[in-house]
Amino acid sequence: MEAFLSSLVSVAFHGLAYGMILYAISVGLSVTMGLMGFVNLAHGVFAMAGGYLMITLMLAFGLPWLPALLASCLIVAVFSMLLEKALYSRLYAAGELEQVLFTIGLIFIAVAVARLAYGPNPLAAPLPSYLKGQLSLGGRSFPAYRVAVIATSALLIATLWIGLERTRWGAMVRAAVDNRAMAQSVGIDTARLFTLTFALGSGLAALGGALGADLMAMTPTYPFEQLVYFLIVVAIGGLGSLRGPFVGALLIGIGDTACKYWVPELGAFFVYVATIALLLWKPAGLFGRHV
Repeated sequence: MEAFLSSLVSVAFHGLAYGMILYAISVGLSVTMGLMGFVNLAHGVFAMAGGYLMITLMLAFGLPWLPALLASCLIVAVFSMLLEKALYSRLYAAGELEQVLFTIGLIFIAVAVARLAYGPNPLAAPLPSYLKGQLSLGGRSFPAYRVAVIATSALLIATLWIGLERTRWGAMVRAAVDNRAMAQSVGIDTARLFTLTFALGSGLAALGGALGADLMAMTPTYPFEQLVYFLIVVAIGGLGSLRGPFVGALLIGIGDTACKYWVPELGAFFVYVATIALLLWKPAGLFGRHV
């Protein structure tokens, strides 16, 4: 019994760390798809870019772990604004098929560039000494890095929720998600709002990719390998929601970790089955709206 309880705590802890990373990456996809109605399958590219940038800044330029983490997030956010203006904005009025083909094309381009620049082998960001040890919490030892991932993600989530729930910009985002036409009619500059929200979502994805680079090692095929999980989180939580993807990410993170720990021969089979069952029950997701 004691061994089972120990494994249960371990699964919950590691699943929580994984779920926090999934949320940091996926919440931007949920908000931008809910706000813009754009099927952005290339969202994982920004997470991959954040991870690779962090590795480059640390190894090639000697930046410490935390400055490299913040810098990679900022660089990706700025670049994404340029990409949104140059490419994405041209397809807002296009059909879903055109948007899917465009973003899949971006993934192929990003995969080719990443393979050319970094090679095919997995890479992970080097951890500073203070994140390599163990921390004692409640009489148990936990990896310091994963504790830092959980704490940083929790701070990020609190900041994001306060920003979207307690600020004027957040009110405009929620208004545009609920009714874009009405938001435009009362004077909200939705084009500028789209650009800023897209940058925020991309920056969060980069932060999640960089922060979780030791959990989800960077490979050129990262956007394809992780795409299913990002979409599952958004589908379970519901578009345009903050708490929905949070619940979805925790469910997937802990569920996937539990399945791979206790029944590794089945891998993520139960996660996919549970996702199908949940969407048959609530097609709009746990916190999504029926349209």
